[in-house]
Amino acid sequence: METDRHPKDQLKPVLSLPDAVLLIVSSVVGSGIFLTPGRIADLLPHPGLIFAAWLAGGALSLAGALANAELGAMFPHAGGDYVYLREAFHRVAGFLIGWLTFVIIFVGTIATLAAGFAAGLAPWLGYGPDGILPVAIGVTLLVSAINYVGVRWGALANNVTAGGKILALFAFGMIGPFVGDGDSANLRPILAGATDVAPLAAFGMALSPVLFSYLGWNSTIYVASEIKDASRNVPRSLFLGLALCTAIYVVMNAVYLYAMPIEELRTVDNAGEAAARALFGPVGGRVLAGFVLASILGTLNATVLVGPRIAYAMAIDGLFFKGVDAAHVRFNTPHVAIVLQAGVTVALLVVLERFPSSLFVSALDYTTFAILLAMMAGLAALYRLRRTQPDRPRPYKAWGYPVVPIVYFIACGAIASALMVGQPRESGVVLLGVLAGLPCYRSFTKQRRNG
Repeated sequence: METDRHPKDQLKPVLSLPDAVLLIVSSVVGSGIFLTPGRIADLLPHPGLIFAAWLAGGALSLAGALANAELGAMFPHAGGDYVYLREAFHRVAGFLIGWLTFVIIFVGTIATLAAGFAAGLAPWLGYGPDGILPVAIGVTLLVSAINYVGVRWGALANNVTAGGKILALFAFGMIGPFVGDGDSANLRPILAGATDVAPLAAFGMALSPVLFSYLGWNSTIYVASEIKDASRNVPRSLFLGLALCTAIYVVMNAVYLYAMPIEELRTVDNAGEAAARALFGPVGGRVLAGFVLASILGTLNATVLVGPRIAYAMAIDGLFFKGVDAAHVRFNTPHVAIVLQAGVTVALLVVLERFPSSLFVSALDYTTFAILLAMMAGLAALYRLRRTQPDRPRPYKAWGYPVVPIVYFIACGAIASALMVGQPRESGVVLLGVLAGLPCYRSFTKQRRNG
């Protein structure tokens, strides 16, 4: 059952349930599972606590997914949170969250991933720091071009990278214990002594990088109008995609702990590369380093695919630049929005190139805080719509409402508050960026009235 499709939406439902599930896997499983475990082990130096933190992150993300499943099934449109806030509160609320999501979250994430990919590729190609910017721009334009010529091409690229990622990570997890040089004793104890090595506050702090590693689990809500039987398959994609990601994360942490004692894991920056080197020697480390680059590239493609649908959704409501609501007559993609996203990303890369030492980390701080705000706004829309539109058809209703979704809201709010204290500059810039959307909203509203 399809409900309430936007009459001006020209995009076609061509994505299957497997396409949607793999889109979530690509969006979630990027660099986080390789770069955050060392920090988490330092906060929680106990195998049982590490597994508990990753399972808790999956459970909290599921609480958010339950809410987004209801919203996505109610409004199977392009745009995601923009649509939910518009329907629940007001056009200006929808616009501001759409502005935040497109301009700060997606453009910022694409720039960060492109820069990280280029920096990681440098040792392989033998070029210096001056080559990072051209490669970052080049990969941004290449991936954008693939998505320009058809959502099926973008989805195919995503399916190949995501499928390869799943197979490689599970193979790593299955093969490592049989042929690698590790020790199963590193995985113990699972329960004993857990409360003695880390206070409750440390567990809460560890959830911040854990939840960061799960971000992207809601990517299909932004492309809902292009998913077949979206009212059923958007909720399914959220649950299946998140289950796959949780399984991958648990398996990978088991491999890390098998490969090295927790005291060593606490000191590494790239746990995947360190574990591969410990299990298979220097060659294994180099192979895993190459895989991390491929994983980042897959996440970049998924982000480039999703982002333009937000600008497109605002444009078909007359709340964005003229022409961004166009769908290509041959490729059936929001081609103008794709070009706009690529152009803004390239401009951001050029600007941020002046601050190479802080590009990757600072951009992650900006985007993580912005993502948390968007998540909280979407959850607020769920509660508002239950009250203001109780009779609206709901093909799926959030399990555990009203208690379960509020748990995720509180978790996001706690982490956002911690970021405001710990990174006030980055958080402040995001809030100023949201406020900067107000004059733009007035301008687009005036444009809409005039024509």
